[in-house]
Amino acid sequence: MGISHPTKSIAVPGRVAPRGRADLADALAVDTIHVGDCIAAIESLPAESVDLVFADPPYNLQLENALTRPDQSLVDAVDDDWDKFASFDAYDAFTRAWLKAVRRVMKKNATLWVIGSYHNVFRVGSALQDEGYWVLNDIVWRKANPMPNFRGKRFTNAHETLIWAAKGADAKGYTFHYDALKGGNDDLQMRSDWFIPLCTGGERLKDANGDKLHPTQKPEALLARVLLSSSNPGDVVLDPFFGTGTTGAVAKKLGRHFVGIERDPGYAAAAKARIDAVEPLSPDAIAPAPDKRAEPRVPFLSIVESGFVRPGERLICGRRRHEAVVRPDGTLSLGGIVGSIHKIGALAQGLPACNGWTFWHAERERSLVVIDQFRAQVRATMGAA
Repeated sequence: MGISHPTKSIAVPGRVAPRGRADLADALAVDTIHVGDCIAAIESLPAESVDLVFADPPYNLQLENALTRPDQSLVDAVDDDWDKFASFDAYDAFTRAWLKAVRRVMKKNATLWVIGSYHNVFRVGSALQDEGYWVLNDIVWRKANPMPNFRGKRFTNAHETLIWAAKGADAKGYTFHYDALKGGNDDLQMRSDWFIPLCTGGERLKDANGDKLHPTQKPEALLARVLLSSSNPGDVVLDPFFGTGTTGAVAKKLGRHFVGIERDPGYAAAAKARIDAVEPLSPDAIAPAPDKRAEPRVPFLSIVESGFVRPGERLICGRRRHEAVVRPDGTLSLGGIVGSIHKIGALAQGLPACNGWTFWHAERERSLVVIDQFRAQVRATMGAA
């Protein structure tokens, strides 16, 4: 894929969180859509200048014939020129070229997301590993409303795959908001299968005839989960296949900067208009949630010494099935065995491990209070000090 016309840029105004780098605007033109060839545009960006990359490259569907429904009506499939390559070798060469270009502009702790279908995602995955990326996860996007398989000769294609990768195997300190994702998921770890509807309704951009403007427009909910999980307010998000600007729209709403690259001027213009209309959320709404693993360590002995739990008091599990005695040294005693709140909690249940902070409770005014609440109060005191 060559440069169809000289690359130019479209600035998209918007309010974003401060970066804390005065030279950001000079080093990298953010909140801008570059119109032109993606590889040439990426090569024009400064090295190690972006915090996150989301790439939705051509799928290379290799459609040979028009798709029809049982009533012989045509299916609006992806048959645009930008999705056509002469051979698998040509597609692989293009993939390696943009992956190499992207890796140069990623910061050391930046990560890359790539989405694809079964037509291309395995080839992309192999290429990114060859280029030195390190795969962190693959995510299955389960579509709530997938297109049926009209011919009845295959399974319904009800998902797409996202690859999440670090810049290299030695990458340290990449962004991942584990606690925030868990908190929004009913305090359960966020799994690698995401059930999100397709882009429909008012979110879907239409042309003058009322038809889909872009055949593969991604839902904002999908991009929001990507950005919330692996970026921070003020970060720069690069999208080398910008399309109708879903990445930019979500980035602006969530207080991130973006750099978009799109070869089609019509798509780029639609993306700019879309992003211009976005109202950013307030700083309070997008501020990162506290990382529990970064909070100061509080031993159970401090809970005893602070008077939240008394020596000789009995702790009880949430179901009132197990009890243990608090010792003055911050250990627990159960049936003559002495150990930490975690060790004794595991022993009581016959399990190899236990989080004693959430397992044990103290009786307060005829109600059980999880001892983790006492730890939070001690931490608050430490923060005030």
